[in-house]
Amino acid sequence: MKAQHTEAPAGVRHTLPSFRQLTIVAQDPSIEGHDGNVLRSKVVVPAEEMRSGPWGYRTQVVDYDATRGKSYRKATLSDVDDPLAEVENREALLRDPTLHAVNCYGLVMRTLSRFERALGRHVCWGFYGHHLNVVPHAFAEANAYYSRDDHALLFGYFTPKSDPAGRVFTCLSHDIVVHETTHAVLDGLRPRLMAPSSPDQAAFHEGFADVVALLSVFSLPGVVETVLRHALGGPAQTLEPTLVTREKLKESGLLGLAEEFGRELRGIRGDALRRSVKLEPKPDYYQATTGPWVEPHRRGEILVAAVLNTFVDAWLHAVGRVADVRRVPRATIAAEGARVADVLLTMVMRAIDYTPPVHLNFRDFLSALLTIDTELWPDDEGSKYRLRHYLKANFSGFGIEPVTSLATHGGCWRHPSQDLRYERNRYEQMRAEPDEVFRFIWENRKALRLNEQAYSRVLSVRPVVRVGTDGFVLREVVVEHLETLKVAAKDLSTVHHPDKKGHIEKPEGMPDGLEIKLHGGGTLIFNDFGLLKYHISNGVGEPERQSRRLEHLWRRGHRFGRPERSNFDELHRARAQGAVDNPGEVW
Repeated sequence: MKAQHTEAPAGVRHTLPSFRQLTIVAQDPSIEGHDGNVLRSKVVVPAEEMRSGPWGYRTQVVDYDATRGKSYRKATLSDVDDPLAEVENREALLRDPTLHAVNCYGLVMRTLSRFERALGRHVCWGFYGHHLNVVPHAFAEANAYYSRDDHALLFGYFTPKSDPAGRVFTCLSHDIVVHETTHAVLDGLRPRLMAPSSPDQAAFHEGFADVVALLSVFSLPGVVETVLRHALGGPAQTLEPTLVTREKLKESGLLGLAEEFGRELRGIRGDALRRSVKLEPKPDYYQATTGPWVEPHRRGEILVAAVLNTFVDAWLHAVGRVADVRRVPRATIAAEGARVADVLLTMVMRAIDYTPPVHLNFRDFLSALLTIDTELWPDDEGSKYRLRHYLKANFSGFGIEPVTSLATHGGCWRHPSQDLRYERNRYEQMRAEPDEVFRFIWENRKALRLNEQAYSRVLSVRPVVRVGTDGFVLREVVVEHLETLKVAAKDLSTVHHPDKKGHIEKPEGMPDGLEIKLHGGGTLIFNDFGLLKYHISNGVGEPERQSRRLEHLWRRGHRFGRPERSNFDELHRARAQGAVDNPGEVW
C-alpha cells in the first residue's frame, strides 16, 4: 500500500525558532571590556513576533519622557536584528535612545524567561493584563521603580555631579533593570508580599530583587572575567588557584565594579554590590526592632550579604577542587564563578514556590531554599558546590536559622503528619481548578490547622515541571490559599491557633474599637501522585508573628482600615534622601 504524504496546512511554518540571542549591556556604560568598548554580553531571550517599541507578547517599551513631554522614536527589532552588537563606543550608546529601549527589552525578557525556566511554568504579572510597560526615559530624576497601578517599570535619568554636561541613564544599568523587573515578577508570584506586614517582608522584596540582579550580572562569564582582572590584576591568561581568595574577591572584584557609576546611582541602587558582601555577620542587625536595620533597604542588605557570601564561598570551593593544579586558565576560573552564580540564581528563584504567601520572614526563605534544593539534589555533601552548607553557615552568622530543626530535617520544611482525605477529590481537576483544590482544603481544614472563623480562598493553582542539571525531573502542583479575619482590636486576644500557645497582643495605645484585618495562609505542594508533600503555613491566628506585625505597623504609623498598597517610588526616593524611618509608611 502506497504511503500518503500529508502536506502542512497553508500558511503554517515549522521552522520558527523558540529563542534568539540578543546583546545587552553587561553591567553599565562605565565598565569596559578587553577591547576598550562598553562591556556587553549576549543573552538568550524568547523569540517572538515583534512590533515597534520593541513590543512583544509580554512586554512593551513605551519611551515617553514625562519631564520633557517628549516621545522618542520607537526601536524596531526583527528576528535577526542585534543593535547593541554594533555599538562602537560609550558615546554612541549614550546618545541613542533606541539602544536604551533594546537594552531594557532584552534584560526584562531575559529575567522573565530565566524565572520561568527555573520555576517550570509561565509567570503572570501582578496586575490584570499581559503586557508590562517599560519606560526607559520616564522622568528626569535619580529614581527607578515598578508600579503595579501603571503596569510599568519606570526608569529615570539625571545629570551626575561629577559631570554637569553628562547624563546617567538608569535603564543602562544591568542590575537596576533586573532589580525592577524582579519586583514585577515577584508581585505576580506572591502578590500579598506587597501588603503591610513585618520588617522582613518589606525588606524581602528589596533584598530578593538585589540578589536576583547581582547573581544575574555574575552569571555572565564576561563580567566574572572583569571581576578577576580587578581582583588579581594583569593580563595573565593562567592563574594560581591559591591566589583566588575570599579577601581579594570581596575587596577588588565584587566591590570594585562600576565604582564611578555606582556613586552616582547610590540613592536608587544602594550599595548592595559594594557594601552588603562586606557586612560582617552579626545577629544584632537582624534582631533589631528599631533603628536603621528596620528600614527595608538596610534590612534587605542582610539577606543580600548572606546569599552573596554563599556565592563567594561556593566559588572558592569550586576553585579549590583544582588547587592541586599549578596554574589554571583564567577563563576556567571565570566559568566556574559564572556557573556557581547561575546555579544559585536558579535555587533562589525556585525557592519562592516554597515560601508562605503572607508574612514572609528571612527564616521562611532559608527553609524554602534548603527544601527546594534538597528536592532536586538530595546529597549536598556530594554536590559540586555545597550550596546548602554555605547557606546555613552564612545565614546563621546573622542569627537567622531555618524554621525547622537542622538536626532532624536539615532545615527543610516538614512533611504533613496528619491523616488527610483525598477520596472526594479528582487529581486532574486539582492541577488546574481552584474550586477543586478548595474542596480538598475544606475537607481537611482541621488537619491543615485552619481557623474556623476566617474567610478562606484559593489564590492560585500552578502545575510545574522542574528539571535539575542532572536531568532529574520534579513534577508538582503549587497552590496558594489565603485566610482573612476581621476583628476589633479589643478582641485580638480571642483569636487563637490550634498548635500555638498564647494569644495576639494588642499594641499599646491602639483604640479598642479599631477594626483590624488579620491575614494568614499557606502554600500547598502536591506531588505528581496528587498527595500533599508540604503545607507551608503562617496561620491567621499565630500569636507571635501577628503580635510582632501589629506592633511594628502601629509603631510606624500604619493607617489600619485604609487600602493596602506599596509605593516603590516613595520607598526608593526615601532611600535616596537618606531616610531611615517613614512614619506614614505604606508597607
